[in-house]
Amino acid sequence: MRWVRSPDARSPGVRSGDVWTGDVRLAVVEEGDPDDPTIVLVHGYPDTHRVWDEVAARLRDRFHVVRYDVRGAGASSAPRGRDHYHLDRLTADLAAVLEAVGKPRVHLVGHDWGAIQGWDAVARPGLRERVASFTCFGGPGPGQFGHFLRHGRRREVAAQLARSWYIGVFQLPVLPELAWRTVLPWVFERTLRFAEGLEPRPGHPAATLREDAAHGVQLYRANTLTGRPAAEPYVDVPVQLVECRRDPFVTPALLRSQVRGVTRLWHRRADAGHWAQRGAPDLIARMIGEFAEHIEGGEAARSLRGAKVAQGRKAFADRLVVVTGAGSGIGRATARAFAAHGAEVICADLDAEAARRAADDIAEDLGGTAHAAHLDVADAARMEAFAGDVRSRYGVPDIVVNNAGNVVAGGFLDHTLEDWHRAVDVNLWGVIHGCRLFAAQMVERGEGGHIVNIASLGAFTPSRALPAYSVAKAGVKMLSDCLRAELAGHGIGVSAICPGFVSTSIARNATYVGTASRKLSEEAVRRRGYPPERVAAHILRAVHRNEAVVPVNLEGKIGYALSRISPTVARGLARLAAFPGNPRIPR
Repeated sequence: MRWVRSPDARSPGVRSGDVWTGDVRLAVVEEGDPDDPTIVLVHGYPDTHRVWDEVAARLRDRFHVVRYDVRGAGASSAPRGRDHYHLDRLTADLAAVLEAVGKPRVHLVGHDWGAIQGWDAVARPGLRERVASFTCFGGPGPGQFGHFLRHGRRREVAAQLARSWYIGVFQLPVLPELAWRTVLPWVFERTLRFAEGLEPRPGHPAATLREDAAHGVQLYRANTLTGRPAAEPYVDVPVQLVECRRDPFVTPALLRSQVRGVTRLWHRRADAGHWAQRGAPDLIARMIGEFAEHIEGGEAARSLRGAKVAQGRKAFADRLVVVTGAGSGIGRATARAFAAHGAEVICADLDAEAARRAADDIAEDLGGTAHAAHLDVADAARMEAFAGDVRSRYGVPDIVVNNAGNVVAGGFLDHTLEDWHRAVDVNLWGVIHGCRLFAAQMVERGEGGHIVNIASLGAFTPSRALPAYSVAKAGVKMLSDCLRAELAGHGIGVSAICPGFVSTSIARNATYVGTASRKLSEEAVRRRGYPPERVAAHILRAVHRNEAVVPVNLEGKIGYALSRISPTVARGLARLAAFPGNPRIPR
């Protein structure tokens, strides 16, 4: 083995050299201070170490970053014959690089085939002791993949095999090499451009792509469809599994199977495609750095804490949840439910004292973590300041529940312009402000999230007694549908919760105009006897399952069904749903 460092004149601060393993020469580059913790980046197929350029540039100020071209790629030598590309040889190459680096332990990062050989390395006695942590994306562990194919659900296995069709093609003799030396580079470049949104840049695709890809076909021939079952994995190295939501080659079901045999696992999600290190370099570099720093003894970032996978861990442990209108009713019940399941909750309300009581009760009754905030959701400037304050003090929320609402009850002709503003500014504009501000934060963070908008039975059931309220809530439901379509590609779910009559203080706090009766409305809601805690349970289930529209309780479900099956009947019932002096108030 020989390791000779020399400066790279094209890239200041970058040092390059050769590492020999047997008769194979590996081209290695390093940058950053060698005294800093070392991160080793291993590329996939058909790339070279240059695919990591953007990520390495973001890490080298804090870490010693090492990259190398795997055998058969870039400036490394290319042995002939499939046996030279078996995982045993690839892992031996990695061991040689680690030996040359000279650090007792390194943080290993693998993408695609780099991830596959990383999984193999951290399961091997004698090598796994050299790995302080392993971050992977775009490639499964061989043992977990084999178990998934044998024991996974048929539909999920079929979906993964459909995405892995090229593995079978690469088993053919001669044709794959011929295709890579002729038409496939053109296809590859356009796949990057149109499927991933990545423009070619110097170093990726590499100038050696044709030869690299033709040599790398042997990776598939030597390690897939061989009939040799992979060993059951046991991985005691801390593993950070990054799920790239728009990866066309790896299904979420296959990634979920990676937990098998791993004792310490963090599962994070990235709003990125297969080549995430190029499409989202800030996000990938941040994830790598946060994980390495935590393993080195630093405090874990909130999103990293929330990604920890452990048996018995609460469903929303270490998640940050914002609930508006949390001082009473559905908002208070929802804040308590999330806190009971491990979340840190921000209780925001127009009534500052009610918000404080809700937060204090969470701490005292549940032993949870909660913070109070005074907030008028109808005030756009105040909402913007609130969103900024949440981000700076606590971080980007994982879940936002836009719950704050009010009611103006009475006939349309009895509503003044002020009544309309009162209903629409809070019930609709308050939700718009919450969605606009926090969705932007979630998209920028790139790790997904969920927005819950509290609509109502009134969103799809007309009522002559609640025109302003129903119009606003119908807007909330449509806003949720539109936003769900837009944010789905970013891994952000949106749910519209549509309760019927719920026993809260909303009837008592409503504004009544014309002949509407407060006393009869309060009595009707009280007799319904549907507690807000049951609505909160629906909200948590909607987030867990990423449900779009959730009608709650009997009248909510009947109203939703009628609105879809027979709108004419729903309109007819609206004429009977209220009479002077007795408007029935949903929610």
